[in-house]
Amino acid sequence: MMSTSIIILGIRVAQLFFALIVMSLTAYVAHWYNVDTMTTSPSQINWLLAVSLFTIVSVLYLELTPRFLPRFSNPLVAIGLETGNAIFYFSGFVALSVFMSRLLFCRGSVCHSAQAAIAFGAIEFLLWTGSAILMGKELAKSGVLNFRRRGAKGPLKVPEMKESQAA
Repeated sequence: MMSTSIIILGIRVAQLFFALIVMSLTAYVAHWYNVDTMTTSPSQINWLLAVSLFTIVSVLYLELTPRFLPRFSNPLVAIGLETGNAIFYFSGFVALSVFMSRLLFCRGSVCHSAQAAIAFGAIEFLLWTGSAILMGKELAKSGVLNFRRRGAKGPLKVPEMKESQAA
């Protein structure tokens, strides 16, 4: 079986690659709205653009901080970034797909770019969800996510149930 760190590294490369794709697609659509139309770009496009930038910063933190600045690395921040990115991509691709479904017409390269951004946003959601699950499993094994009282050993002790007096 492959090491979890190799799997995570492969997922991180894919997350970074797809974030660059989502960023370029949404930037193209936002540019078209801002230059060729009389309206500003939709907030759904802007959200996916911002999330892709947040992903780049997140991947850099998640991969470089434990290696070069371990003092600033925190596993709870890491799992927060993992789940945050998953939630952000989920909300982004769902919001953009709802926006696109309500358009009266959708033609040309701008429309196809927005549709591709939806698809790659969904892929990013799956990648971040998978890496969050793997990170959660690793943290649970290491005891970081242990919510028991300190010093408690074995299973939690539950008081015995007693029968009540019949009336």
